[in-house]
Amino acid sequence: MSRTIIQPLWVRTTHWINAVAVVLMVMSGWQIYDASPVFAGLKFPASMTLGGWLGGALQWHFAFMWLLVANYLVYVILNIVSKRLWRKLLPIRSGALWQDLAAALRGKLAHEDPTRYNAVQKLAYVVVIVDIAVVILSGLAVWKSVQFPLLRTLMGGYDNARVVHFFAMSVLVAFFVVHVVMVALVPRSLLLMIRGR
Repeated sequence: MSRTIIQPLWVRTTHWINAVAVVLMVMSGWQIYDASPVFAGLKFPASMTLGGWLGGALQWHFAFMWLLVANYLVYVILNIVSKRLWRKLLPIRSGALWQDLAAALRGKLAHEDPTRYNAVQKLAYVVVIVDIAVVILSGLAVWKSVQFPLLRTLMGGYDNARVVHFFAMSVLVAFFVVHVVMVALVPRSLLLMIRGR
């Protein structure tokens, strides 16, 4: 068995911190959403929320917000400084993307080489990196709307910032679900993210 480290410790650490922070923020965010729904008729079951009531949910949300932001900044900065962003995720070639997407839809996408991502994985990871930035900025526009009027305006106003935040969260949840399904289909990827090799 190879002793080569494929996922360095900082990647694994930020990955697991992010997983915990995202799950707790989404669950507390759903409780906050239920207190004042953006979309009529859409509410989340209490069993899927965290906090028990609006005040409790806000406490959880703000506590893990700091963890998510700090972890995100560490992850992005280390990816740039180490040049891992360009080695692993960029560029994404459109020809390879369509080919890998077609293979994935047929259930024929190869995963033999754990040292490199296919084009679909690259796109998914880049989308989630950008999406977390949108989650953070839209959340800031909702939380500190008066203090950041330009950010609020860029989001189209307070109510639109809530909609942007909701949809950015939805993209994150969709990524999370697909990610978990893919791990179930390729279990060695879980061992890779635990052991690094």
